[in-house]
Amino acid sequence: MKLKELIQDIEAVEIRGSLDIDVTAITGDSREVTPGALFIAVRGFASDGHKYIGQAIEKGAVAVVCEEIPGQARDEETQARDEETQARDEETQARDEESAVTFVKVANSRHAVAMAADAFYGHPSRKLTLVGITGTNGKTTTVTLLYRLFKALGHPCGLLSTIANYVDDRRLETANTTADPITINRLLAEMVDAGCGYCFMEVSSIGVEQERVAGLQFAAGIFSNLTHDHLDYHKTFAEYLRCKKLFFDNLPKSAYAITNVDDKNGPVMVQNTAAKVVTYACKRPADHTARILEQSFEGMLLRIDGKETWSRLIGAHNAYNLLAIYTTAVCLGTDPDEVLVALSNLQSAPGRLENLRGPRDLAVVIDYAHTPDALENVLGTLRDVAPERQLICLFGCGGDRDKTKRPEMAQVAARLADRLVVTSDNCRTEDPEAILNDIRAGLDWEGLAKSVFITDRREAIRTAILTAPEGATILLAGKGHEDYQIIGHEKLHFDEKEIVTETFKLIL
Repeated sequence: MKLKELIQDIEAVEIRGSLDIDVTAITGDSREVTPGALFIAVRGFASDGHKYIGQAIEKGAVAVVCEEIPGQARDEETQARDEETQARDEETQARDEESAVTFVKVANSRHAVAMAADAFYGHPSRKLTLVGITGTNGKTTTVTLLYRLFKALGHPCGLLSTIANYVDDRRLETANTTADPITINRLLAEMVDAGCGYCFMEVSSIGVEQERVAGLQFAAGIFSNLTHDHLDYHKTFAEYLRCKKLFFDNLPKSAYAITNVDDKNGPVMVQNTAAKVVTYACKRPADHTARILEQSFEGMLLRIDGKETWSRLIGAHNAYNLLAIYTTAVCLGTDPDEVLVALSNLQSAPGRLENLRGPRDLAVVIDYAHTPDALENVLGTLRDVAPERQLICLFGCGGDRDKTKRPEMAQVAARLADRLVVTSDNCRTEDPEAILNDIRAGLDWEGLAKSVFITDRREAIRTAILTAPEGATILLAGKGHEDYQIIGHEKLHFDEKEIVTETFKLIL
């Protein structure tokens, strides 16, 4: 593909060199540069891609998109470098000139990556019915069930989620809730090649703010809810909301903006959208409504738009997830009755209210809940489903992440659970004892009296199960589908289902 075609939707500040050159690959990682590649230098949080422009050129990059062309600007630190370093810079610049590398200067490299990736892969989102969901909780469950629903209805489709990516039936591992733009467009192109007509993807606030979904053409956007999360990144709730709302602000007129109006931020999300607004709710009038009629550990009976359907999922939060799925499917032209039948056969996403039954009538429930609101939803559901059972809540909080939610999660757990086992999550580089102390600060004397603090999560799980009274429900919150634990910079195998099964064997 010609460079001029790749950058046709990018506003260039300055161009040095020819645009009539062939580009064979596109990357923002200098280590992945191959001869003929376009390298886009992005300023990241850990490193600045501009520092690796020379390395990219040495490996064969024929063009560079950047916010600052090498040698064009010199700050005080650069000017003060010693003569030897300056000589190396001159040699690098000379090599750049000899290789006839084209430089395209832009105001925003992140936006440029997204637009170039969209062009390089042939604008794949325009060839699919692409649906994105944003919100604090429910994203993974909703997109996973939408994927399964449309597969059950006979449609080849793709999935981009926290748990895994799917190109029709082919499963691929994932690293982020919202991948980088090059990966997204590459996967969308693979879906198009595989004959997929639909793709359902999670859209995180960080992904929106970092322009990872720029250039994508969405057929529908869904808003689930907005609660406390990611303030380590966004700093304020207002900024967190702004990034979520930006997703809907950018939807085209042809799209649907599907929003939960039971959440006070639901109407806010669609205030400035050009898309067609469709509302859903369980507590107030909306375009589509649902109500729980009855529920147990086995599932719940729902009334959606006046018609009854059974679901294997439980909990009010899942009633919202299912209603969002139903609303989306109907907006996309699927027969409502056909959707209701298909919903009754869907199983939840991995690590979302997974129920493991053990000896002495113990029920161990594994869930990804890692925010105060999500923890409250899950504990409230377990209370509603089995009010007679003692409820034990095991949870922790991730290290190097939002600290302000730690005491809030402690308060939620203390209010709704009979016993608390406070332990580690992914402590990363933070001292696990410091994390536990932050959680402890949210407990009053009554909360502390029913809590035990065990830093080692494996031992905490074993303790929660082995000391539980007969017929208890034990919630393991925070890890969900994850089969690893991050300690320091290491990602260690840690599968809670394996630990639960091993512990069950110790019960006589």
